[in-house]
Amino acid sequence: MKISTKGRYGLTIMIELAKNYGEGPTSLKAIAQANGLSEHYLEQLIAPLRNAGLVRSIRGAYGGYVLALEPSKITAGDVIRVLEGPITLVEGLEDEGPAQRELWIRIRDAIKGVLDQTTLTDLASHSEDGEIDGYMFYI
Repeated sequence: MKISTKGRYGLTIMIELAKNYGEGPTSLKAIAQANGLSEHYLEQLIAPLRNAGLVRSIRGAYGGYVLALEPSKITAGDVIRVLEGPITLVEGLEDEGPAQRELWIRIRDAIKGVLDQTTLTDLASHSEDGEIDGYMFYI
């Protein structure tokens, strides 16, 4: 499985919105500047997130985007599925032998498990020294 810049930058947007949750809207310009990203590219990514009901837009001079749900209710898997599509590891599993098929399914399930158990709250609480407060992931 490969996660493109779409998925990575989409998670960046959502993490920033989670960090600012409850403090009002955040502009894509502020997110782009804080992370050294293209505002134009982030504008393309926010539309599917809004259409999926993960974010809401607020118009006006002090407008921007807010999470549509609490950060603890949105997982990394939710974001990745919206921007990247279904989580698949290998195409054509039926052509594989039983041992390989079982391996690919176990790897896929492990990836899904990590993505679906990691909330935006978890990601937003990640400290600058590289530690996640209260979480350790092994794959």
